[in-house]
Amino acid sequence: MRGHKAFEAVMPMALALMASLALVGSSQAAPTTATAPGFEVEEATIASVHAAMRAGRLSCRQLVDAYLDRIAAYDKNGPAVNAIILINPQAEQEADALDHRYAEGGFVGPLHCVPLIVKDNFETRGLQTTDGALAFKGYVPDADATMVARAKAAGALVLAKSNMAEWAFSPVETVSSILPGYTRNPYDTARVTAGSSGGTAAAIAASFGLVGFGSDTGDSIRGPSSHDALVGIRSTLGLTSRAGIFPLSLRADVGGPMARTVADAVAVYQVILGPDPRDPATAAAAAHPMPDLAASLDAGGLRGKRIGVLHEAYDRASLDPEIAALFAAAVDDLRRQGAIIVDPARIEGYVAPTFPPPGQACEGFKYDLNRFLADRVGKVPKANLDAIIASGEFHPSVAERLKAADAAPVNPPGSPACAADEARRQALRDEVMRTLADMKLDAFVYPTWSNPPRLIGDLNTPSGDNNQIFSPFTGFPAIQVPMGYTRGDRLPAGITFFGPAWSDPELITLAYAYEQATHHRRPPPLAPPLD
Repeated sequence: MRGHKAFEAVMPMALALMASLALVGSSQAAPTTATAPGFEVEEATIASVHAAMRAGRLSCRQLVDAYLDRIAAYDKNGPAVNAIILINPQAEQEADALDHRYAEGGFVGPLHCVPLIVKDNFETRGLQTTDGALAFKGYVPDADATMVARAKAAGALVLAKSNMAEWAFSPVETVSSILPGYTRNPYDTARVTAGSSGGTAAAIAASFGLVGFGSDTGDSIRGPSSHDALVGIRSTLGLTSRAGIFPLSLRADVGGPMARTVADAVAVYQVILGPDPRDPATAAAAAHPMPDLAASLDAGGLRGKRIGVLHEAYDRASLDPEIAALFAAAVDDLRRQGAIIVDPARIEGYVAPTFPPPGQACEGFKYDLNRFLADRVGKVPKANLDAIIASGEFHPSVAERLKAADAAPVNPPGSPACAADEARRQALRDEVMRTLADMKLDAFVYPTWSNPPRLIGDLNTPSGDNNQIFSPFTGFPAIQVPMGYTRGDRLPAGITFFGPAWSDPELITLAYAYEQATHHRRPPPLAPPLD
């Protein structure tokens, strides 16, 4: 374990040089004061980190060491959150290099020294990437996923890889075969973090890093963010690249940021979005360039906006009364900030689309995974789904799903199954757009989950996941923001803002204005500041 405290370390040489070096290409003067102890890494933001660096109170190495100390204290010890699969062994050296670059020329980019927690289905150059499965133990990619590469180019570093629900299958819990045991919710370690990005969620909630990456096929950015009092962004499908992310279903897969604040999530989002030749789905992004999203961070942005309450997403018999009360209070908060609430905003003729059985699915997990692995032949330890199943190197809970996917016929693009799938998706898009137009709505809202985080091992009580249909089936964006706590004011709950394709900047404005009016986010008491 680590034997030092982050701010008792000797100042890196880079900061010692800052007193005498002018910052080339930067309007900021070089810090000239000695580093002051006491920077609060818990709940730190990108802005607070950069301000401390400008003031000479913090180096990148000290920030990285502070997060490593917290991982050592709380991930496998203390509350044993169990979120981290591996730590980047080069993290401290990379931090030193960033300090040298800062001394020579200022911040590398907008994410200068942002320590990232990266879900283990994102390929990371030089770091093992397993998709949560023993079948891929030892796979070390030679290139980064596009999102990781773009974040690094903006100055970020990968601090650690996080646990995930194996193959990203489960939206309700986070357990894999590569890391023994469940990832635990740092607000109550008897509870789940949801899935499949629960490792990233728990790590960011407990301040093991500054910002994290998750992936979302049906729920897996937004659900874990709700369970862990975080902000999670699921983009318009095609706005962000999935290249280098192990697929679950490319019909719906999206990667994106998970953070403690809207501003931090947006800072990362700005860097990672846009076309990527490695992911053909992003070609549409060229026709929809995003503006400077910092302009979307308007605390008064709810005034005059028409927001519909999307009952079809959440209103069922199992809705928890405490979640219902929190959501009612959230809607009142939106009204107080000047929003015009339309309740209900019903989608006329809506019938929830059904998920076809594996044999009638378009493309599907087997098709997408086998193509992904074929592109890495000779590099990955298992060449295809057949080899994975033959190895037995996966969590027992997913065995039947793997076998069912392997047994199902592959329906490639252009097949009748794919035509039927696209027809279902387009019908829902049309219904949502018609409702938005008829009611003159800017967005919808609904509680992200209808029930509090379950106890670990409980698969019988209602899960409460409200996210599998509207955003994944349409490809439209959705943003989750904390909305309060249940069960004695202990267990986080969240609200989702959902809108039409390419409305990501507008949703950011709504989410930010709500966050700034309410400030529901607070750190988990089980991971307090270190002495």
